[in-house]
Formats: sequence, structure tokens, C-alpha cells
Amino acid sequence: MKKIILFFTILFIGIFAFIFLTQNQSTTPKKESLVIKGSDTEVQLVSNLVEAFLEKNPGADISVTGGGSGVGIAALLNGEIDLANSSRKMEDKELEQAKNKGLEIQEFILARDGLSIIVHPENPIQQLLIDQIAKIYKGEITNWKEVGGKDEKVILYGRQSTSGTYVFFRNFVVQEDYSPEMLNMEGNQAIVDAVKADKNGIGYVGVGYVKDENNQPRSDIKIIPVAQDEKSEAVSPLNSEAVKQGKYPIARPIFQYLPHLPQKNSLLERFLRFEMSEQGQEIIKKAGFFSINEEDEQKNQQFLKNIK
Repeated sequence: MKKIILFFTILFIGIFAFIFLTQNQSTTPKKESLVIKGSDTEVQLVSNLVEAFLEKNPGADISVTGGGSGVGIAALLNGEIDLANSSRKMEDKELEQAKNKGLEIQEFILARDGLSIIVHPENPIQQLLIDQIAKIYKGEITNWKEVGGKDEKVILYGRQSTSGTYVFFRNFVVQEDYSPEMLNMEGNQAIVDAVKADKNGIGYVGVGYVKDENNQPRSDIKIIPVAQDEKSEAVSPLNSEAVKQGKYPIARPIFQYLPHLPQKNSLLERFLRFEMSEQGQEIIKKAGFFSINEEDEQKNQQFLKNIK
């Protein structure tokens, strides 16, 4: 009899514990999370935005990694992440892949970037034309004396092929394949480090990488003003208004892509709204980039209005 009572007592305790744990799990709110991946140009900027956002949303979990725009977009198409950072627009073939997977890709404009041409501080070059830059990176101009510099071989530094900056610069400026002499670097900072150590080097980087921690132009590289043609004035990528209005010849928006419209009041929607907020845009400026222009803001606002 005692054994029977003991058995039912243990059984009752087990059932009670199971019910308690089940109810406890069902009532415990699931921690919200976001996975963001992609552009190396954007990785530090978005990390700064996430850090500030989490101060107001300590219960959220957001990870940010780089790898290049192409890597981020591929991860988005494969359902591995929630948000892809991209320093270029998605290509038609990528949008077609997304459509075939049942995705409804959404585009969000994060900031404006003046893609910057940099050389060593001792390089006497004061400005370059878009055509000259294109010929340098195609390998048609191989000596600095051909553009008014010293009689020295031009050493090319660029990004790896998965980089959105690599694709944008090739399509927008070079308009052909890069010279096989170009050294492909893993990230903007790698190009900066290479050029500041190479008196004959030239590179292209996001504007956020040509400024120091005080948001001032770096002294260990020279930032080259660029002119559209011989009749145009050379403009610096540090001119924020010129970049925002597209007057700097290599200005561009930088993007974030979503697989679908986010749910109303979701962590993703709240984070995107934070990026557009006054605080978010201030963080963008402090990171060395430029806030979005009026046309960008209108596109973003229409995107946000569609979230229901």
C-alpha cells in the first residue's frame, strides 16, 4: 500500500512539474532578434546604430557582420538573415532569384556616401577627372606622369569581387573590367592602410573611412577632388551637400534590403525607424557618412507607410 501511495505521489509531482514548466515556457516572452550581414562599407556604421538602439531596447538581440554586399544579399536570398547591408543596388538577376523564392524584396536607403579616391600624402596630384580614374583602373594609364604626377608606376588597390563597392565602382566609373594588376583588398580599411604605406598607390573607399575619430579628414592619406570632365569643377567627397545632391561625381546611396515588409511594431521596423530618426542620422554623420536627401527620405517614408 505504501509503495502504491509513493508511486502516485511521484507521478503527481511529475505531472505538476510538467504542467508548470509548459505553462512557464508558454508565458515567457520570446527574445526578439535580428541578424544583419553584408557590406563592409556599412558594417561599422550599422554596428554604431545597433549599439545606440540597444541602449533603448536592452531586451533585443541584434548581430551585425560584414563579408561584402554580395555575401549579404546571398544570405538574404537563402533565408539566413533578416536584413542585408548593401553598398550597391540589387541586380536584376538577384531580384529574379528572390521572386522565384517567393520573396518580396524591400529597399531601404540608409545613408549617402561619397566614394573617395585616395593617394599617398606625398603624391603631388591635386585632382582627377572621372575619365582619368577609369583609365587608371582599366590599366590604360599606368604611370603617374600621364596625369601630372611623378614618373612612377601607378599601384592599384581595390576591393574583392563580393564587395558592393567593387561592383559599383566598376559599373559606374570604370565601365569595363578592372586591370589584372589591381590588388584586391578585404575591406575599406585595408585599402587605406595600403595606400598610406605606398607612395605610388591609389585606392577607392567609402567616405566614412577617410575621416578620423573626430570626423576630420585623415592626415595620413590624400583625398582627391574629382571632376566629371574638363569643363567641370573638381569636387571633394568631403563636401556633404555636393554628395547628398549628387554633384560629387561618385556619390551614391547605400542600402539595406529586406525579404518582405516587416510586421507592424516588430523589432525590424523599430530599428529602421531609429535609423531614420534624428538620433540615427546624427550617428550616420558622426561615422563620416552623410544623411539621406529629400528624395531618399520620401522613398523610405513610402516604404514605412506600407507596413500594416
